[in-house]
Amino acid sequence: MDFALDHLTVTDTTPSQLVRVAARAGYRAVCLFMQPMEVLPRMPAFDIYGPTEERRLTKALLDDLGIGLDLAYPFTLSGRTVVETFAPALETAAYLGAKAVNVLAYDREPQRRQEVFAAFCDLALAYGLDVAVEFFPTSQVRTLDAALDLTAAYGAPGKVGVNLDLLHLVRSGAALADICAVPAEALLYAQFCDGGVAGEREGWDFEASSQRLYPGEGTFDLAGFAAALPKAIRASIEIPREDLLVAGVPVDERAARALAATRRAIQPPTVG
Repeated sequence: MDFALDHLTVTDTTPSQLVRVAARAGYRAVCLFMQPMEVLPRMPAFDIYGPTEERRLTKALLDDLGIGLDLAYPFTLSGRTVVETFAPALETAAYLGAKAVNVLAYDREPQRRQEVFAAFCDLALAYGLDVAVEFFPTSQVRTLDAALDLTAAYGAPGKVGVNLDLLHLVRSGAALADICAVPAEALLYAQFCDGGVAGEREGWDFEASSQRLYPGEGTFDLAGFAAALPKAIRASIEIPREDLLVAGVPVDERAARALAATRRAIQPPTVG
């Protein structure tokens, strides 16, 4: 399995820096934040909306280095969302060659959540972008089943589906067997990391955004996860390490360690 480097793994990079790091470390693609995130204070300032130098450079590096763009973030849907305001981000994602955009849903009202999601899908698909819903236990789409219900109601299998983040799968209480029961066309993406025994729920947001574990450091069954996924699914490594950032571990080392550890974890055991 070949992997994309998720921006969350190396949040201290601009988009163009992320692409360079991915190429040096041996990733096939990246998953990219379209704008700096206030909740990720170590992320440097950048602007890739409109004809900026960072946008031009990122596009050139993606093309020249042969690095793909799997997912674009962040597309967060809430009760106050006006879908049309996502147009600049969607246009930029399409310009950079993104395969899909990633959605988190926080609207508490089920009917409005479905309607806004449908409107968002209409707009994203018009830009040629697939839509992946990431369920997260502290969002309003908390489980795999809830994400499947949301995407199935839109009715575009293979274009609108679920992003399976292993951390969220485990924290939501699902089992790997649950993946095997899902039609392959309903699953668009997968994200790899490791984690320990769940702490207090109040700490899950920080764990997800800032302090996951490299494969082999925790208790997750990464080999079983890889085996349960559809054969053709694309996947990324999403392992933010605030402790290593604070310690000053270089970005290239963090990216390379994440990839090497994941590859070791999903390899079948040798015989003899």
